[in-house]
Amino acid sequence: MHDELPLSLYSAAQVRALDARLIESGTSGFELMHRAARAAWRSLRQRWPDAGALTVFAGGGNNGADGYLIASLAQRSGWPVNVYYLSDPEKLEGDAAKAYMEAKGTGINPEPWRAGVKLTGVVVDALLGTGFSGEVREPYAKAIEQINSCDLPVVAVDIPSGLNADTGFVKDQAVKANLTITFIGLKLGLLTGNGPDYCGSIEFAALVEEPQNPADAMAQRLAPRNLPKLKPRKRSSHKGNFGHVLVIGGDEGTGGAALMASEAALRCGAGMISLATRPSNVAPVLARRPEVMVAGVESAGKVIALAEKADVLAVGPGLGQGAWSRSVISVAASREVPQVWDADALNLLASQAVTKPRGEWIMTPHPGEAARLLRSDIATIQSRRPAAARKLAEHYGAVVLLKGLGTLIAAPDGRMALCGRGHPAMSTGGAGDVLTGIIAALLAQHLSVFDAACLGAWLHGRAGELLGQHGRGLAASDLPDTVRQLLESYNPCLQ
Repeated sequence: MHDELPLSLYSAAQVRALDARLIESGTSGFELMHRAARAAWRSLRQRWPDAGALTVFAGGGNNGADGYLIASLAQRSGWPVNVYYLSDPEKLEGDAAKAYMEAKGTGINPEPWRAGVKLTGVVVDALLGTGFSGEVREPYAKAIEQINSCDLPVVAVDIPSGLNADTGFVKDQAVKANLTITFIGLKLGLLTGNGPDYCGSIEFAALVEEPQNPADAMAQRLAPRNLPKLKPRKRSSHKGNFGHVLVIGGDEGTGGAALMASEAALRCGAGMISLATRPSNVAPVLARRPEVMVAGVESAGKVIALAEKADVLAVGPGLGQGAWSRSVISVAASREVPQVWDADALNLLASQAVTKPRGEWIMTPHPGEAARLLRSDIATIQSRRPAAARKLAEHYGAVVLLKGLGTLIAAPDGRMALCGRGHPAMSTGGAGDVLTGIIAALLAQHLSVFDAACLGAWLHGRAGELLGQHGRGLAASDLPDTVRQLLESYNPCLQ
């Protein structure tokens, strides 16, 4: 999914700066517009070669100008073309005015958009560009409604109108495209938040041959060609070489969550797995997974001895928020070994019932947990996902894996990665517990906290995609075996 796209992800402002740099280096803005239009027209023709007609919705500025030039290309190819504008083209300036005049020169007669105009062929959305943020105003809102209800193929130029290019947030409405063709730099908002629901397939046209500098990017997209790797194992290896993970969790009635995290750590290659849980969970865990060294604990005292033997702690699956939970998590907070915190561990941290770990650690909040940790609300988190991930990383000194469509991984040093893998069938209880176990196992095998979070997110999401091909009904406990197979195919145990 999108593996052919560039790895570097940019904000709208960064792309504008890249555009300006290209113009300063000698490529005119009007030439860049022509290249964008040709790339869009080429992709459109390849996708719908028999459409035979084009309807263009043109806004003001450069996005509308791209629409006028695409219309010109269609007109020259003999397609019937209708262009409807929502910003008076006679008031356009500079390159945008040139594009409008070129369209008129090919015989196109743009008309003002009005409700009920007839749409034919492929619909081109060239209304609002990457500079848009906030609320879609009239008449654009009603035009977007018509596009979304037309039952025709829709191509978005650079970005679907109404989608925030930086955050992937849609406040009220946005164009739902079948294909989005984006230029110069791949925008982060296309791949996170609401973005994937509105973009359809994404194609990228650089417009120039100059390579981009990844150091200038807002984030890096995770793909097989840039994923972290575990070292191959020597034939003389033993379990002590690959770390001892202690899972802390499983209150009364939620022992399954802690077990799933333990199983995931086992399947992803940790050398030894221990589980500190309620005594009532011991027998069920031993019956299902005898490889897990399970201990029933009533208080922090027994957890201290277990934690002293562990190289990595995985804290939170099924933990609860009662007195027992607060007691056992206090041990984790005092340890300096690498840790992964999820679920109620984060809720206890948000409520200030426990302090953060003393050493390197990873938190894996969903938007609700992120909102509690930042004293905010889910809507605000989702409208500012990159900023929220970075703020969490800075405030808590953790690598933050902010779950959701287009998972974001942010480090305190400013690095950010995006994992676009996943499937709606993963919307089931326990999937996050499995992710916790996966990441803990990667930490135990000596990946850094940032690399473990990145590789863990990708393996988890890709496994969900493969299993999601069978449709609804995916169980979280289905994931670890598939993750194991993926890890071996991507990163073999022996070379």
